[in-house]
This record gives sequence, C-alpha cells and structure tokens, in this order.
Amino acid sequence: MPDFKLLPSGISDFRRIRLENYYYVDKTEWIPKIEFVSSFLFFCRPRRFGKTLMLSLLESYYDCKQQQDWDRLFSGLWIHEHPTENRGRFQVMRLDFSQVSGALDVLKERVHAYLDIMLDIFAEKYADMYFEGFVDEVKKIHDANVKLNYILGRAKDCGNKLYLILDEYDNFTNTVLAQHGEAVYRTLTHADGFYRDLFKLFKGNFDRILMMGVSPVTMDDLTSGYNIATNITTNPWFNQVLGFSEPEVRAMLDYYRPLSGTGLSTDEMVEQMKPWYDNYCFSLSGEVPSTMFNSNMVTFYVNTLITLGVPPESMEDPNAKTDYTKLRQLIRLDTIDSYRRGIIHQIAQDGYIYSKVKDYFPAIELVKEENFISLLYYYGMLTMTGKYRGDQKLGIPNNNVRRQYYDFLLDEFQRTANLDTWQLRQAFKAAAYDGEWRQLLEYIASAYHEDSAVRSAIEGERHIQGYFLAYLNMYSGYLTAPEVELNHGYCDFFLMPDKLRQPDIGHSYIIELKYLKADATDDEAARQWQEAEAQIRSYAQGGRISLLSQGTRLHLVVVQFRGAELLRLDECLG
Repeated sequence: MPDFKLLPSGISDFRRIRLENYYYVDKTEWIPKIEFVSSFLFFCRPRRFGKTLMLSLLESYYDCKQQQDWDRLFSGLWIHEHPTENRGRFQVMRLDFSQVSGALDVLKERVHAYLDIMLDIFAEKYADMYFEGFVDEVKKIHDANVKLNYILGRAKDCGNKLYLILDEYDNFTNTVLAQHGEAVYRTLTHADGFYRDLFKLFKGNFDRILMMGVSPVTMDDLTSGYNIATNITTNPWFNQVLGFSEPEVRAMLDYYRPLSGTGLSTDEMVEQMKPWYDNYCFSLSGEVPSTMFNSNMVTFYVNTLITLGVPPESMEDPNAKTDYTKLRQLIRLDTIDSYRRGIIHQIAQDGYIYSKVKDYFPAIELVKEENFISLLYYYGMLTMTGKYRGDQKLGIPNNNVRRQYYDFLLDEFQRTANLDTWQLRQAFKAAAYDGEWRQLLEYIASAYHEDSAVRSAIEGERHIQGYFLAYLNMYSGYLTAPEVELNHGYCDFFLMPDKLRQPDIGHSYIIELKYLKADATDDEAARQWQEAEAQIRSYAQGGRISLLSQGTRLHLVVVQFRGAELLRLDECLG
C-alpha cells in the first residue's frame, strides 16, 4: 500500500493532493487555453464533475504566495515544463458560495459574514505586499461591500494584480429560486438586490475572473451588474476540461489494478463502467462526440475495487439521487404543467430529444420549452449526442441518469396507482430466476387498467409504454433498456440481465408492446399480432442479442392492448 498513491475520494484541494501523495489526473494542459480565451470567464458543469478541484489547481498555479512550492506542486505535470507568463503573478481571492446557507431572512447577513471572513483572510495572507497597518485598516471595516471596495482600491494603488476565483456562484440563489419562487429570487438578483450589488463590485476591479456553477440562470439575471464574462461552457475547446477521458480512466485502472487483486482486465472494467459513468459531451465539434466519464463516479468504482477487491455491487452513484432531488426542487417537477411533463416522458421513453442548448436564460423563462430542456442539460440529465436539422440531439448519457428519469415516472404513477411494489418485486424474481414472466406483465397491465387518473392523462401506445417502462425498471437485476437496436430494428423493451449485480439470473426478455384503439376489430388485432410475432423473432436473430442476454434463456413476449384492456399476452417461440 505505501508504494501506491492514495485515492483522493472526496478531496478537491489540489495542494493537499500534491503534497500528501494522492493520485492526480493531470489537467494542467488546459491552463494556457483558459488564459488565451479571455481574462473574464464563466463556466458551467453538472455537480460532482471536478469543478472545485480545477479551481483549486488554478489558485495554486496563479497565487504568488505558492510559488515557493512550485516544484513540489507541479513537478511531473504538463505545465511544469510549459509554464505561462502569468504563473504566480496574482493575489488570488477565492470565494466558494456553497459555504453560504440559511433561511431567507438571514441570507444577506450570512453572505456578508462569509465575505467579511474571507476578505480578512485575504488581507492577512498578502499583508507584506501592502503598507504597514493594512490588515488593521481592513478589519476595522464591518460592511463587506465597503471592505471589498477598500481592498480593491488599495490593490490598485500598490500595483497588485488580482485574480477572482468564484466557485458555486449560483448555489444559494438556486436554493432560493427552488424554495421561494421567482419573485423572491428577483429581489436578490435584480434592481438593488444585495447579490447584484456585489457583482457590480467585481466588474472592472480584477485583472482576471473565473466563475463556475451549475447553470447560467443566475448569471443571466445578473447580466447588467456583471456583463463582461465570456461563457465557455459549450466551447468545443473545453469539452474535456473536466471529467475523465477514457485514456485517463484506463491509466487509473492500470495503476490500481495490481493493488485490487481483481481478476478483471482493464478492458473488462472499462466496459463495466461505460454504460453507467461515461457519455457526457458538452459541445460538438465533429461528427463523433468526444465523451467524458464522470470523475466522481470513476473514483467511487476504483475505491470499491481497492477496498473490497471487486467492483461495486451497485453501479449506481448514491450522490446522483441527491443531485436529482435538487433539480426536482429547482424546476418543481411536482407542479409542472402537462407540456413540460410531456418532455420528461418523451426523454424517458425515447432516450433523446432535439433542441438547442441556450447559453443564458432568466429564471422567469424557465417554463419555456428550450430553456427547460437546456436546464436538464446543465444538470447533466441530458448530453449532446449529435445534430439534426440545425438542432442538437440531446440524449440520456448513461444508466445512472436513465434511472433518475424512470424514478420520476414511477413517482408520478405511484401517486394514483394501486400497485403493491413488494408483490411486483416477487413477480420480478419469478421472471428472473424461474422464467415465470406472465404474473409480472399481467400485474403491470392490470394496474394500468385500474389507474383511471393516469389513463385520463396518458393514452395510446407510447404512454402505456411509459407506464411499463417505469415499473419494469424497478428491479435491480435487470437493466431495462427501451428502444434497443437489435438486428436492424428497435425492440420496445429489452430486460438485460445485470450479471454484475446478480450473476445467477437465468432469464432475459425482449418485450414488444402493441396498442390498438378501443374500437379496433378482432381482424385488426389478429393482423397486428402476426406482424408483432414476425418482428420480435427478427430481433432475436441478430448476433448482438446473444451477447446482451449473457448466457440466459431469452424469452420473446408480445403484449397487446386494445384501449386500456390487455387483449393478449403470449410468448413467441423463436
């Protein structure tokens, strides 16, 4: 163990990582590009993607007080051999607004108290670069805005260069927006709102500024107070600046694999991770998207591999649900209109949607279609997968995110459904281990038929499909994949066994769902059934299905509805 670098799980302090012998994925080659684009930058990425560590890296690189540790911090990294002229030229003021929280009536006080502390720390750190008594003068001032103004003025007098690094710029404003609504939020970010006033002080008083957050909503509302930033969120240059590329993931696995004792090869481990942690793309610069792994998820996997000697029993990231809860609060999914609810259903069922990602939009326009879809992109719930007729094709990046969509559908249906989830899980086990699938599908079909509230809102094949999708996803033994391409066609559902979690599952399923209008004739139903049988048999002929079914017995099942009634349910023999 002493011969290996420590794994920095949950550590976002670059200085600590480098000085205490933690493993570090070198991101320093991006520093010259960040300098080149603009002196004032704004950048968004989903939560848990390495934003804080990147800002910590930049702080160490530019901070004039850390240059005595240059070799210890940067030896062996790309930038050590390619430093820029700006290395170590700045006094760095780093603020992190995730440190600020509290009820609305104390929020302004909390923000100012945090600023007061950080400005005092700044003054003490760089005291020798100012005049005698500078720190005492700073600490005499008890108004945070006045104190910041004073420091900015003295810095100019002394010819000191300042770099502002602002992390989680939108953290507490997103909380206010989610919990108190747009009207209260506007009091912070518009007119003489205290947060807007603070941003006015940033403008024109720093030599360089870099702000990071999750979404551009707050930045749009602060625009007239701070309108000098270049937004590089969707700039193709910076698509891979955060997260891990596949070569970076492979290098980490190669490094720790001898320590883990696992019999898995690096190729096998990458294949395990890809469906769960990969496929994030934030800008398109060519025909084939350059995708990234979520760095926190990869670290979670490797940490389990080292400590237990095997991959995680569950590939789901427990932090993802926390982030989804925050998103639910922000866009108030429990009260959204049917149009936006339809967008969620469409994405869950198709796996993608066409739209344009908006660079900025105000909070008051969250209800607009493109802005709503863009917000899903900024939170990592959608990612760029291609282009179509001038729009971007935005898809669900991986299984971690896909399960969040399915959970939304399930939450919605469970409000009105009379469906015993314990009984459903027992039916799943019978299908997975004994091949007894009929009870499972009949139970879901019966619940749909009885759920008049759902049927009044959703009717037709695609909506029944969404209902089945939500409940088929409940069982952890299967990866429930809709619209999987099999032998030049797309099946409705493929229940793919998750052998990593439950290696003893013996049965897999292709399920084809067919819908007829309530007044369809028996002859129409018979013709549709024949077509469905031919279709599902063709899916089973491709070579890919044997790989995906992973040695299980494959069942071909057709489910036919006429209106809300289950008309026929049978297995087709291959």
